[in-house]
Order: sequence, then C-alpha cells, then structure tokens
Amino acid sequence: MTSPGTPTRSNPLLTPGTLPFQAPPFDLIVDTDFREAFDEGMRLHRDQVNSIANESAAATFDNTLVALERSGQTLMRVSSIFNVLASANTNDTLQQLQQDVAPKLAAHYDAILLNPKLFARVEALYGARASQDLDPESRRLLDVQHQRFVLAGARLSDDDKAALMRLNEEEATLSAEFLAKLLAATKDGALVVEDATELDGMAAADITDAAAAATSRQLDGRWILTLVNTTQQPLLRALKDRATRERLFKASLSRTSRGDANDTGATIVRLAEIRATRARLLGQPSHAAWRLQNQMARSPQRVEQFLTELAPAAVAKVSHEQSDIQQLFETQRTGSSVEAWDWHFYAERVRQAQYHLSTADLTPYLELERVLRDGVFYAAGQLYGLTVIERTDFPVYHDEVRVFEVLDASGGHLGLFYADFFRRDNKNGGAWMDNLLPQSTLLGTQPIVCNILNLTKPAAGQPALLSLDEVLTLFHEFGHALHGLFADQRYASLSGTAVARDFVELPALFNEYWALDATVFAHFAKHHVTGDPMPAALASKVKRAAKFNQGYSLTEILAAAAIDLQWHSLPDGSRSLDVDEFEQNALRQAHLDLAAIPPRYQSRYFLHIWANGYDAGYYAYLWAEMLSHDAFAWFTEHGGLTRENGQRFRDLILSRGNTRDYDEMFRDFRGRGPAIGPMLECRGLAAN
Repeated sequence: MTSPGTPTRSNPLLTPGTLPFQAPPFDLIVDTDFREAFDEGMRLHRDQVNSIANESAAATFDNTLVALERSGQTLMRVSSIFNVLASANTNDTLQQLQQDVAPKLAAHYDAILLNPKLFARVEALYGARASQDLDPESRRLLDVQHQRFVLAGARLSDDDKAALMRLNEEEATLSAEFLAKLLAATKDGALVVEDATELDGMAAADITDAAAAATSRQLDGRWILTLVNTTQQPLLRALKDRATRERLFKASLSRTSRGDANDTGATIVRLAEIRATRARLLGQPSHAAWRLQNQMARSPQRVEQFLTELAPAAVAKVSHEQSDIQQLFETQRTGSSVEAWDWHFYAERVRQAQYHLSTADLTPYLELERVLRDGVFYAAGQLYGLTVIERTDFPVYHDEVRVFEVLDASGGHLGLFYADFFRRDNKNGGAWMDNLLPQSTLLGTQPIVCNILNLTKPAAGQPALLSLDEVLTLFHEFGHALHGLFADQRYASLSGTAVARDFVELPALFNEYWALDATVFAHFAKHHVTGDPMPAALASKVKRAAKFNQGYSLTEILAAAAIDLQWHSLPDGSRSLDVDEFEQNALRQAHLDLAAIPPRYQSRYFLHIWANGYDAGYYAYLWAEMLSHDAFAWFTEHGGLTRENGQRFRDLILSRGNTRDYDEMFRDFRGRGPAIGPMLECRGLAAN
C-alpha cells in the first residue's frame, strides 16, 4: 500500500510524450502500464465519440469528421506502442494482454462504427457532399469514412449488428490466439543439432548464432537452428547434409500441425467460418468480396484473373529451373529426384555453375552498417535529398534498437526512424514497418516509424554480413519507412501508409530497385575488411544473375496467394473443413500443386492472413510488384537515379497517403494505367 504523502506513479502512456517529437518514453514504460492504459484510452475515446454522436447541432464536417479525427489519441498512442512491443519484444505478460485486449478493442471499434446516431451524422454529410465546399483531402476523408462505416455494418438491423459484434470479438480473440500459438510453435519447432558435422556448409556467424541459441536454452554443446516464418528456411541453401536439410524443412512445415497445444488447425478453420458468416451478414458472397471493395483490385474476380495471368509463365519457368537442378542433383544422387528441401541448396550450386556466383562470394562485401549508411540512406539522399543522423539520446525498448533523425533537403525535421535489425526468439518472424506515431497537421504530429527485421546477430566484435536477399529486405522496409516519413496530410486517417493493402507495398518494392542500381551498389558494396569495392566482374555477375530462380520465387508466392483467396472465398455454411485437404485442393485448382515448390506460407502458419490484416490480401505483394516494376520503368525512361525523378515520385506517390483514388494516383505518375509487361520482363518471364 502506498504510504501517505508518497507520490503515486503516473502512467507514462496516458499523456503525450514530453520527449522531442513525442517519442515514446520506453525507459519509463513497464508491461503492467498497458492494461490500465488500454482501459482508460477506450474510456476516453468512447466519451469523445458519444459526445460527437449526441451533439444537438446539425452535422457539419468540423463537428463530426474533424472531431472524430481528433478523438482517440490516447488509445492510438497506447495501441501503437503496444503493437511494436508485442511483435518485436514480447513476453508472457504482453502475450496474455494481447489475447485479453483483442476482443475488447474489437467491441470498442464496433460500438463506434455501429453507433446509429454517429452514422446518421456521417450519412447526412455524405448525402449532401455535392453541396459542401470541401477541399480535395476533406472530400476524400468523407468518402473514405462513409465507406468505412458502411463496410463495418452501419446499415444493418440491430439484431444483425449484435450478431456481427459477437463475430468480430471472436475473430479478434482467435487471431490473438493464433499469433501466440505460432510464436510458441516456431520457437519450439527449432531444430536441435547434436553433431557438428551436420552443420557443414553453414557460415561461421550462423554456427555461432546457433550455438548461442542452444546455450540460451541450457543446451550447451549443441546447436539450435531457429525457424523463420516462411516455409523454406534460409539455411537450406548452405547445409550440405541432406538429412539435416530434410529435418529442418520438415520442422518448418510441421511447426503448427503436431496435434499439441500449438496446433493452429482448429483456430484457422473457425476464423474462416467467422469471416464467411460475417460476409453474408454484410450482404457479400464471401469475405474476399467484402474485403476487396476498398482495395485497388476491387474484386476477387479481378485478383483471380491477375493471378491466372502470372501462373503459366511462372510454372513454365519453374520447369526449366527444375530441369537444371535435377540434372546437377543426379550427378551426385543417381536414381533420386530433387525434393523441396533440396531446391535451394542445388539452386545455389546451379547459380554458381551458370554465373560463377555464390552467396559466399558476395557476403564479405555486404556489411550491414555500410549497406545501411552507404546504400539505403545514400539512395534516399540521392533521390529525395534526405540526411539521416543517428541519435543516442532517445530511450529504446531493447538495447539493439537504434534511433535516427531524418532531415529533409531543406534541413527541416521529417521524423524519427527506429531500426531493430536482429533476430530474437521473442520477436515475430519476417520483416515489417510499423508506426509509432502517424503524421497529421491537424494533430500537430510528425511521423515516427520503425523497421523490424530478423537478421542474424554477429558474434561480439564481428561485423554483420548480409546475403543479397537481406540487402533487398533492408531497402524494402525502408521504402515503407519513406512512405510514412513523407506523409503530408491533415488527417491521420489518410496519412502515409494508411492506404489499401495492394497499394501499400508499392513504395517498398520500388525502393528495392536501388539496391542493384549501379551507382548505389558501387557505393556500398565494399569489402568489410579492406574497404575495396566489389570487383567489377563480380558486380556484373550479380546483375546478370538477378533473374535466376525467379520462376520458383514467383510460384511460391502465387501458391500462397491462391491459398489465401480460396480460404476467403468460402461461402457461409462451410463446415468440418480439413486444413491440409483444403489447401491441396486450392493448389490443384490454381495448377500450383508442385511437390518441389511448396507455398511460401502454408495455411497453418500463414501469419499474414490470420493475424496481420492480409486476409484476402496476400495477392497484394504481387499486385504492388506490378505497380513497382512499371513505376521503375518510368524512371528508366527518364534518366534513372536523379533528384528530379525522386521528387516527382515523392510528390505524386510517396507523400499522398490515401488522399486520392489509387488508379488516378498511379495514372498521374505513370501517364497510364499499370501494365504487367515490366514485371514479367524483370523476372525473366516475358515471352521471347
């Protein structure tokens, strides 16, 4: 009990940050702050919204939509900070809270979007939109928010609203449950190796990392090969022992299907059922039909057509790639066929034979710090005039996190960039960008964004050397960061990365191009010991090998997208589904059931679609890739890496948020609608 006169500790989440740029006070926040902060944030938001809904004066843009934009700032702050910690530095307390608060948040936002008085005000404004004198961004806000209410069920009867709210709460609970199971299963499914000979082929840094992982679990003298979130594991490229490759691959495949407490099968079947039932309540034939209404693609039929356009070329390319791999495979294993766990190992050797290029040749020239500063940041400077300065005076949530201040060409502050690069077993797999604070001139906030990756942490005193894929990931995630940093909107609801799923990946995929731009590549690809630039002959091989194995990489993504679309095209009433059988049927229907090329994610550990908001939207990566290839083709046609070109892309795409229709936005930049040809050409799939 607190003694009389002892000051009570205030919750640092309940007031705007006093640090520069309202940066989160991570040094003051403790895990137990979040439960109180969520409750108080929801209470404040609820009171603010009820005040708007019950306003006696007739609805105006200011007293309704602007007021809504101003509401909920405490809850937004709490949620943003919590989401980063729960995904990048979680623990039992945060995981339990995540499961507890998910249904409460679902109910909270349902209560807002299904509030009949509030919707009546929004509906009145929308009905009179033609006569209102609104600037373009305000008009867009009205359109977007009205659609948001309608898609959420604002026009349903009271009984259907009640049913909808129950479904939404259950979905939120199950999504949080899926996330907890996946994290635990990924950790528990790691492969324990007891014989050092089984590690033959692995880089020294990876072996050191595996030994450290074993030691952290009191398994001294052994090695743990941790799993990443994709089906294929990066170490399969290097491991020479076929039996070890098979064990690692099968550990990846089976992590959430072992019949134990972390089996996700029943969870995802119920999630699919909930989404199908909700779609019927909302007047749509499927979850995909409901979900895609506000996306650039608009409909499941358009998505299916798009995927169908890509599949034949991808599968044809795979056939040639597999033939090359099988031919090499048979020189070592007569009478045997290449399996899924062999593909990356032998593909790497085919690449060496065809291009005289191996990952081991490249990594000495791809040191993290140099790639970051002389590659990622340098390209942003050349294109957009940015300066990036590291700051050590901001508190962080883990000692591996770094903070950078980003300055515009004029020297003005754009925002803060947090970077969390290295793998931890309490971090979700993959790589992503998140917002700690969105930009809004109405609220007077500047963006604080973070990139979270899962690179192998080097041994003390050693440099972090990257693969070419990891370099591309670094550029990719900073593309998302730029999208957030360049936000220039009045309203947070339309700001920065608050765009459709099939548009939000455009800036990230586009930014990958600069990793292999001749000027940028030469600036960062230098030996980590000598500082010598990568030899011209080796750099040339990198460019020539860029289209290698592209049939495989496209096919595994197409397969995952097909699985997602099938799960979310189910009609209401689908019951007693067998997860594995359903998945195989989906792949057969898409003509993508190829034994040696498994989907990038199988249903049971498909984080994107069951807990990360990409439900009926995994195709978005490919759709946005089409946009990015076409956008880069414009750069190629107009002189490439120049400040003028970068400024145009910033002005027309990166700084616009969701202030315009996506087709119109892209047409303004490209001069026409998107074409699939540049994508096929860049992947080496175009017809000769």
